[in-house]
Amino acid sequence: MAIDNYRVLAEPEFGTMSGLAKASADWRRLAHNIETLGAIAGVPMMAMVKADAYGHGMVPAGRVSVEAGAASLGVVTLREAWQLKRLPDLADTTVMAFFFAPDQPGLAEVVGAGIELGVSSMAQLDAVAAAADKAGRPARIHLKGDTGMSRGGVVEPEWAFVAEAAAKHQAAGSVVVVGAWSHMACADEIGHPANIEQKAAFERFLGTVAASGLEPEVRHLANSAALISDPETRYDMVRPGIALYGYNPVPQFAVDLRPVIEVRSVVMSVKRLPAGTGISYGHTVHLERDANVALVPLGYADGVPRAASGKAEVYLAGKRRRVLGRICMDQFMVDCGDDAVRPGEPVVLIGAGEQHPDADDWSAWAGTIPNDVLTAIGSRVPRLWNRGVVPRGA
Repeated sequence: MAIDNYRVLAEPEFGTMSGLAKASADWRRLAHNIETLGAIAGVPMMAMVKADAYGHGMVPAGRVSVEAGAASLGVVTLREAWQLKRLPDLADTTVMAFFFAPDQPGLAEVVGAGIELGVSSMAQLDAVAAAADKAGRPARIHLKGDTGMSRGGVVEPEWAFVAEAAAKHQAAGSVVVVGAWSHMACADEIGHPANIEQKAAFERFLGTVAASGLEPEVRHLANSAALISDPETRYDMVRPGIALYGYNPVPQFAVDLRPVIEVRSVVMSVKRLPAGTGISYGHTVHLERDANVALVPLGYADGVPRAASGKAEVYLAGKRRRVLGRICMDQFMVDCGDDAVRPGEPVVLIGAGEQHPDADDWSAWAGTIPNDVLTAIGSRVPRLWNRGVVPRGA
């Protein structure tokens, strides 16, 4: 049968929340967090909106960040940067991306659009210079030195070689080295010896860059944890990520951060089950008493961590309640005891209320970090981002 003969069915109207779940953002909280962190830093901020703004929505989060005072936006991929830079209201905003292959298509277009690029190798540097020649304008780049993260960045024995090559490309008009940067591995562990070592290494990297004749406009090292805990890392710009969205990676330092996102679902059904009943896959839990058990239609395919099975709680019918047994791909069960819980009642997985679980709770239950929890929220959970941009000071 020819493919043209297949019939495409129009999708019925399922409703804004599909009747099952929703994620919503309070953009006033994001604006508050940016202003709070900016006051601590005392230098310009590059708001990290990579990975769809940690699951919050890259475009609205980027717009709110700039409105609240962020000087620039940071992403990982060229596609993310392009999506931001093509928006008329962000066309004049500095956007930096740093994940690209030397032979990646579209590099000349990205340079031509004025997107700034983080450069971590000689191969990337040469590719960017060639792309700039093709685009007819110099590429604005940030040279990255590996100071101990052992991930991206030029390794120390090659610092001088790459910096001198960048200086030659700059003299030829192919690049402008606007930044020198690195990233910290253990900033969320106060007192870790790697922090002192990395700060010293970054100073050596800056010295090497200066010795090549380059004078970058901005030096940047601090992520969220370093911004909050270590003034020595702030230099000319800071790059907060998770703290923007309300989570403090160094809780020893009190900061008024407010979680931005809420994730809610509803009770799908309720069963009265007798004591001794096994619950979910593997029967890892048996009811100790007769209980009303609520079914919630979200699971690990939606970002509810399976590793939190047996530990997690949700807010339902006025209180925190225990998740029973293993979290499944599409659903999980909740112990409601003798309380009369009805189908359709709201269930808060991540919320902003005093009794609500948050991403810190879920990360503790799952043995991970809030970043992992937030970015894992699945595509089946509709985002209600159409609330508009909150003006600064609102």
